[in-house]
Amino acid sequence: MISWILATAIALTTPLGASSIPGRPDASAVSASVRENEVMAIPPELKLRLRSALGTQSFSDTLKMQRLMGFLIADDGLGMTYEAGATYTVGQAYVARKANCLTFTLMVVALAEEVGLKAYPQEEGETLLWQQIDGTVYRENHINAVIRVGAHQYTIDPTTDTVLLSQPPKLVNRARLLAHYYDNVAVDALQRGALSEALSSVQAALKVDPSYAPIWSNAGVMYLHEGDTSMARSAYERALSLDPFNASALFNMVQLLHGIKDDREGDYRARLAKVEQRDPIQQLLEGLDFERSGNLGQAIANVKHAIQLKSNEPRFYAILARLYERSGDVGQARSALWTAQSISSGPIRLRYEVERQRLGQLGKKN
Repeated sequence: MISWILATAIALTTPLGASSIPGRPDASAVSASVRENEVMAIPPELKLRLRSALGTQSFSDTLKMQRLMGFLIADDGLGMTYEAGATYTVGQAYVARKANCLTFTLMVVALAEEVGLKAYPQEEGETLLWQQIDGTVYRENHINAVIRVGAHQYTIDPTTDTVLLSQPPKLVNRARLLAHYYDNVAVDALQRGALSEALSSVQAALKVDPSYAPIWSNAGVMYLHEGDTSMARSAYERALSLDPFNASALFNMVQLLHGIKDDREGDYRARLAKVEQRDPIQQLLEGLDFERSGNLGQAIANVKHAIQLKSNEPRFYAILARLYERSGDVGQARSALWTAQSISSGPIRLRYEVERQRLGQLGKKN
């Protein structure tokens, strides 16, 4: 969240764990040319292995589900592992043995249906995850699979430590799941600098499901990267017609209108301010925008507000420490890092401790 393009931060939603781009099994993993019926297609070899794992014996649906999950994750089965950037089709995931939450959901739904179970994708809403690459701020959503067995409903999720914002889960249809796939592909392409591929993929997502506001907002980001402010504005307007309080679309619209000196900026900024009062990430983004412009006092105020909304997020305190250090208040910076350290664990806790010790030495020199 330090570098910016044209003094503009762009909020782009990475729907389903697309925060990094690992090596891929082949180039088609990031191609919008993958047809809809290919995304969840089960390769013949995988079908044979699945049937072999479940056997010919008749099982209850509960036992069938347990065997399916074992087949997916056990070392003597597929041994699938989680990787945030692994946006693959079912066939590609079978080759790579890696999946993010989207791809894992694709696999669970496809394989569960193959063995006669009722499975559905479920949107969990936004997570408390973000990153910034080349001036674009990426916020992440989360999705998982639900398997229904009689009156019971089981959530199948490859991640256990995802910090979700307070939004209830929502079952979605196949079209939305496929739209998420193409949108993830678009975001991956944008991160690699393949703009034409990103635009093609996000348009494929909108063709599958034009009713989802975050994808329209993402499309606007990509049009803006292309330099088409008119198309970007239209996309943001469409997003806001679907969800008038979508934080990313509002943030993007305000930044766009400010850049082209459009008088409507004030109206959208007022709407954004109302949303931001309840949104810790948007408070953080505003704070970082103030930091960029040199207004460290207001940046600190915004990050403190983010902490009030989400007090158990150590990265917020680490950013607050950086702002205090930049403003010359080493004592407050150390205090913020102590809090970050106290609510962290593992290597990140050690990193905050090292930073706090560095500030202690800095304080002695001063």
